[in-house]
Amino acid sequence: MDSEKIVEEVVDKPQTEYTSIRGKLVYVSPTEEQYDLLLKRLKELLAEGRGETIIEIGTAVDGGEGGMSDDEYEAAVATLQSLAATLDASCVLLRQRKGESGLIGQYLIRQRLDQTDFLEIRVAVVGNVDAGKSTLLGVLTHGELDNGRGHARQKLFRHKHEMESGRTSSVGNDILGFDSIGNVVNKPEHGSLDWVKICEKSSKVITFIDLAGHERYLKTTVFGMTGHAPDFGMLMIGANAGIVGMTKEHLGLALALSVPVFVVVTKIDMCPPNILQDNLRLLVRILKSPGCRKVPVMVKTSDDVVLSATNFVSERLCPIFQVSNVNGANLDLLKQFLNLLTTRMPSHDGEPAEFQIDDTYSVPGVGTVVSGTTLRGVIRLNDILLLGPDPLGHFQQIAVKSIHRKRMAVHEVKGGQTASFALKKIKRSQIRKGMVMVSPAVNPQACWEFEGEILVLHHPTTISSRYQAMVHCGSIRQTASILSMSQDCLRTGDKALVHFRFIKHPEYIKPGQRMVFREGRTKAVGNVLRIIPQTSHIPQGNKSKPKVMRHSGQNQANEMDSSNTNVAIENADKRENCQQRWSNKKRGRRGSRKPTTNTLNVKPLAENTSANKAPTPVTVGTNCATVIQQ
Repeated sequence: MDSEKIVEEVVDKPQTEYTSIRGKLVYVSPTEEQYDLLLKRLKELLAEGRGETIIEIGTAVDGGEGGMSDDEYEAAVATLQSLAATLDASCVLLRQRKGESGLIGQYLIRQRLDQTDFLEIRVAVVGNVDAGKSTLLGVLTHGELDNGRGHARQKLFRHKHEMESGRTSSVGNDILGFDSIGNVVNKPEHGSLDWVKICEKSSKVITFIDLAGHERYLKTTVFGMTGHAPDFGMLMIGANAGIVGMTKEHLGLALALSVPVFVVVTKIDMCPPNILQDNLRLLVRILKSPGCRKVPVMVKTSDDVVLSATNFVSERLCPIFQVSNVNGANLDLLKQFLNLLTTRMPSHDGEPAEFQIDDTYSVPGVGTVVSGTTLRGVIRLNDILLLGPDPLGHFQQIAVKSIHRKRMAVHEVKGGQTASFALKKIKRSQIRKGMVMVSPAVNPQACWEFEGEILVLHHPTTISSRYQAMVHCGSIRQTASILSMSQDCLRTGDKALVHFRFIKHPEYIKPGQRMVFREGRTKAVGNVLRIIPQTSHIPQGNKSKPKVMRHSGQNQANEMDSSNTNVAIENADKRENCQQRWSNKKRGRRGSRKPTTNTLNVKPLAENTSANKAPTPVTVGTNCATVIQQ
C-alpha cells in the first residue's frame, strides 16, 4: 500500500505543484517557495523547448483580467530577469501591449550555450524557378542587399553550370546564426562565411536547405524535403509572376509531409501594386481552400511576428511576408520570425542511436565521410555502430573516427541534429544514400517488402498491380513495384493499402514513416504501416553481383581462359557460316549460267587488299570460298 501511495503522489505532484504560481501577480513579489517553483517551472519549459521558451507577464492562468500597473510590471520583469540569470539565460522583450487593467509583456528566455553546442532549426526553401530563393538566402546569410542582377546568389552556387544559368540544381546548405539576445552573428570575411565562428557565437542556427525550383530537378527537391527532415518550409513566390509552375507542386509536397509552411513574396519593389494585390488574393484563396485549410496572416509589424511565431507549430497559421532583396523592405521582420522558430523534432536522447545518411564524400587525408540527420539517441566519438543494409541486407560494424557539426568538430551529436562522420576502414563505394547507422541495441533488419497506406494525389489513368514508381521514404530513394492492393485499380483521389517490393536492394524502414510515391506526373503520399518479413528469396538482379565481387580475384584466370575460348568458337562459327553462304550462292550460279573466264582467274587475297579497290560481289564471294577451302 505504501508503494501505491508513493506512485499516486508522484503522478499527482506535477498537476498540484504549480497551483500556487498561477496568479498574474506571482512574479511581482514571490515568496521563497514560489520563487523555487517558478525556477523549477522555467527549467522544465527550457528543457521542453531545447533551451528557449517564451514567458508572458501580466496574464493569469485562471482567466482573470489581464494587465499590471507600471510598478507591478517593473517588479515582475526584475523577478523574471533574476530567474533567467540563475539559469544562465538571457531575457529579451518581444512584445508589450495594453491589457484590460494595465501592461502585458512577452519575453524570450534563451539559455547561453557553450561554444560547441547550439539549437538547430532546418528550413527547406521551395518555390518556382526564378522566385528569388538563392538571392534571398544570399542576402540573409551575407548581410548585403542584392543589386537586382543576381549578385547575392553567386555566393551560394556550388557548380559552374549553376553560376552560368543562375539556376540551382543541387541541394545547398546555408546557415544563419542568432546569439542569445537574438542578434544575427553572420559576418562575412573577404566575401565568405566562416561556419565555425558563426556556430561558436550562436545559440541558435537556422539551416536553410536551398532546393531546386525547376521541374527538371523535381526528384532532387523531393529528396531534400524527405531526406533532410526539415522542421519548416519557406515557400517563395515572385510578386510579378505569382503562383505559377512548381509552386503548387511544392506546397502540396510540404502539406503531404506535414511540414508547416510560411510564405515569402519577393520582388515587391519591381511589381506594380495592382498585380501584387491580385497575386496575394489568389494566394490567400489557395491557402484557405479545402486542400490546404490554412489561416493566412499578413505580417506587417513586429507584433504580428511574435503572434504568428508563437502559434505557428500548434495551429494552422500560415504567415505571409512581403520582402524586397534590393531595397531590404521587411527583411528585419523575416529575421525576427526566424529567430523565434522552435524545433519540432523530439530529441529521444535516451533511446538507441539512429542516423540516416543523405550524402557521402571522400576527403583526401581523412577518408570516407558521411553526412545526415540523427533521428534519435546520442552518438559519441569512437562509438561502434552498425552500417547498412548492403545489397544482401546485411549490416557491418563501423567505428566513428570524428564528428563535425556545421564544419565544427564536436564530441557528440544528439537526436534532431545534422552531422557528418568520418568512418574507419570502409570505402565510399560501399556506402549509398538511404543507408543508416544504428546502435547494435536496435538489432536492425533490412526489408524487401512492406505495406503502406497511400493516397493518390494525381495520376493520368489508373494504377494496378505490377506498377513501378519511385519511393521516397526519409533518405531512401528507390524504385518499388506494387505486388498487390486492397482495390483492383487506383485513380486520382483514391486511398488504399498497397503491398510494395523494392527492385534493387533491401532498405531499412520503420512503421509510421512518411513516404512519397512518384513517377512522372503521378504522385501519391502515405505512411508505412508494417514491414513484411523476408524469406530466403533474392531477386534475379542481385544473384550474380555478390558472386562476381566475392570470386573475382580467385577466378580471374578462369574467366580469361573462358573468354578466349568463347572468342575462338565465335570465329569458327563465322567461318563456317561464310563458307556455307557463299557455297550456296555458287551452286545457284552454276545451275543458271556457266562461269566466265573473269571468275576463274582469281587473284590472291593480298593483291586485292593492296589494290584498295571495291571488288565486284562475284569476285569477293569466290575469294572468300577459296580462302576457306585452302
